[in-house]
Amino acid sequence: MPNAKTKSAAANIYAVVGSDEAEVKCVAADLAEKLKPADAGDFGLEVIDGAADNAEQAAARIRSTIEALQTLPFFSGKKLVWLKNTNFLGDDQKSRSAAVQTALEELSELIEGDLGVETAFLISASDVDKRRSFYKTLAKCAELQIFNKLDSTRGGWEEEAGEIVQRRAKKRKLEFDNDAFELFVLLTGGDTREIENELEKIDLYLGNERRVDVDLVRELVPLTRAGVIFDLSSALAERDLERALTLVRRLLDQGESAIGILLVAILPTIRNLLLAKDLMERHRLPRPYAPFHFISAINRLPADATEHLPRKKDGSINAYVLGIAAQNAHRFKVEQLVAGMESCLKANLQLVTTQLEHELILTEVIVKLLGQD
Repeated sequence: MPNAKTKSAAANIYAVVGSDEAEVKCVAADLAEKLKPADAGDFGLEVIDGAADNAEQAAARIRSTIEALQTLPFFSGKKLVWLKNTNFLGDDQKSRSAAVQTALEELSELIEGDLGVETAFLISASDVDKRRSFYKTLAKCAELQIFNKLDSTRGGWEEEAGEIVQRRAKKRKLEFDNDAFELFVLLTGGDTREIENELEKIDLYLGNERRVDVDLVRELVPLTRAGVIFDLSSALAERDLERALTLVRRLLDQGESAIGILLVAILPTIRNLLLAKDLMERHRLPRPYAPFHFISAINRLPADATEHLPRKKDGSINAYVLGIAAQNAHRFKVEQLVAGMESCLKANLQLVTTQLEHELILTEVIVKLLGQD
């Protein structure tokens, strides 16, 4: 979940937490800049380093925070107290120590009370144990923002990662072509630090130009295993026989197993093309300009029309991959895709029961699929 946010009645207590350390640091820094009094100068922001080496140091940092919150601002103005990069709210030995827990109880009592309108409190932490009473206090008293890393092994992660890329690209006024956007999402894998680094690289490279095409993404963004698999899926969907065979050879040379290439790239691509093709013909859905357009079209269909579609972990439809497939489904007939599924089954059996050369088996599947009229 890239951003889960809750608001409390207390307008002067803020918490930014989650396993996505890069995003937590970025959001907390932006929030601190926004919250600190503009006219108070250096006296308007008091930062306590929450990265403690041991329990004794952690307890001391908490008590420094309490003291800062209880000290009135200079010149009767306002101030922000920021407990930054906190690392003693998790479930390690340091966090479980009696000294730290006692100090956190005192801090909880303070923020549950009235800090006064002149003092605001911000805490940022990347490792938080939600079972602890201090976290429950934050959830109750603070405006809480949660940023957790995406799990790229879980179905549907591409949609959430796409939203992160869209939001950050918009800030830089970068305009991605559809193919470039899809490839960038796959290459960066939903890692916010990687996304930011690669967007900055593209931004600097383009200068005053703002259009990002797929060739630029291929040139600047490192080609990972996920990127090669995505490229193979794209080549299959676009009926680019030469590129598809080249990418299969590259994956085999990189040590990928033939059965893995079949089950992770080739079979899912054909299946998604078939599902998208069926939906478009059965319900007269237009070819989408972008995957998100197809998601909207699927969401408008009745439940019995989508019950057979692949699902994400939360039970919702994994519509993003179907949206990508829908952009290319017009290149195939249903019969071709059904035959492609049958070829995958045959190839699977050959790979595990025969001594045939693996590249030859995969080549046969691809040629049969893309060589048909």
